[in-house]
Amino acid sequence: MANLLVILAIIVLGLLLVALGIGLSRRAQRRTREISEQLGLPVEQPPAPPPRAGRGPAPEEDRDRGAPPSTAPPPTRPAPPARPRPGRPTPTRPEAPPPPPVPEAAPEPLTIPEAPPAPEAPPAPTPAPPRVRPRLRDRLGRTRAAFSGFLTDLGGRSKIDDEVWDELEESLLLADVGMATTTRVLADLRARAAEMKVSDPADLLELLKAELVSVLEPTDRDLRLDRDGHGAADGTRPHVWMFVGVNGVGKTTTIAKLAQQEVGAGHRVVLAAADTFRAAAAEQLGTWAERVGAELVRGQEGADPGSVVFDAMSAATSRDADLVLVDTAGRLHTKVNLMEELKKLRRIVDRTPGALREVLLVIDATTGQNGLAQARQFTEAVDVTGVVLTKLDGSAKGGIVLAIQAELGIPVKVVGIGETADDLIPFDPVEFVDALLSMG
Repeated sequence: MANLLVILAIIVLGLLLVALGIGLSRRAQRRTREISEQLGLPVEQPPAPPPRAGRGPAPEEDRDRGAPPSTAPPPTRPAPPARPRPGRPTPTRPEAPPPPPVPEAAPEPLTIPEAPPAPEAPPAPTPAPPRVRPRLRDRLGRTRAAFSGFLTDLGGRSKIDDEVWDELEESLLLADVGMATTTRVLADLRARAAEMKVSDPADLLELLKAELVSVLEPTDRDLRLDRDGHGAADGTRPHVWMFVGVNGVGKTTTIAKLAQQEVGAGHRVVLAAADTFRAAAAEQLGTWAERVGAELVRGQEGADPGSVVFDAMSAATSRDADLVLVDTAGRLHTKVNLMEELKKLRRIVDRTPGALREVLLVIDATTGQNGLAQARQFTEAVDVTGVVLTKLDGSAKGGIVLAIQAELGIPVKVVGIGETADDLIPFDPVEFVDALLSMG
């Protein structure tokens, strides 16, 4: 009996579990359909059971047991047509007016693009006007001022007396002509005035001009260089110009200006940086070489200047150069050991016969009579062939030109009256004297 009860309990429990599973399955299907309808997804309808023969619709318990309830709306009967009432017109809905025609867009006219105008030709560059050579008369302000008082007083006199001679002597000394040269000029001028019996102050002024020109003129002032580029008569090439002088007179700048002029004349120029003692001297000369189109030969700082000069001459020969410009270290003319070193540089150049064409002493015109002492010492050491007088414009007094020429016989070949290369000009004695003694 107990076993039978256990078996019945197991069967009942199994049936309950089957019913519970079927109920959960149907609930899950309904939930799936609800979610699909909310999301708008198509719902798969289960197949309808076959109709029962001779029987009406499925009872309520069958619907709950199996098929889901139908969601289709109940069928509706069509509305009967409206009957027209007698005596009344049947209302008709007015038809909507047709839409207005859309106007067609007018075709755009066909435009042919015009060809772009031809670019205008750039205007031809206007050639730079030729540079006018500066006049000494416009640059010798301080020197002319020394003679202005004498010239003004002389113009108001009717005869020549001792006072005229005294004023002339004072003017020559103020212009840095020097006592020795002044005494010589006055003596020669008095003798010529007495010989020609000159009594008119205007005639005395003309005699003074002629006397000063005679002191300056009888000499060769050209820088010695074969301008045809074929070398000297003996075939020596290149030529060498040495530049000497004390510190700060403008040797390097003078070399650069002369190099620019010679390169412009068609010569091939080599610059020798033999100033190996001054800091940045070679760099300065190298900068100028690049600007003017010259070539540079330099050595190490503190190297032997003689080796630089030798290398520069060898390089100039191999490069078929026309001219070597040697920049030497500035030195005091009173230092014997430095002057001996300068003699050594000249001997190195003289090993090539005929190569050394110029030894140019550069003097600052503002130094006055001290420039005469410099010229004397450098001439004794290296036999100076000419003087370059720099800074003659401004506050300089140009009478030193007369002193150097009269006492040492060294010609002033080039004068600097400005900053540019064109302001380094050949010295013209006639123009110089006219500038000093012009009345205007």
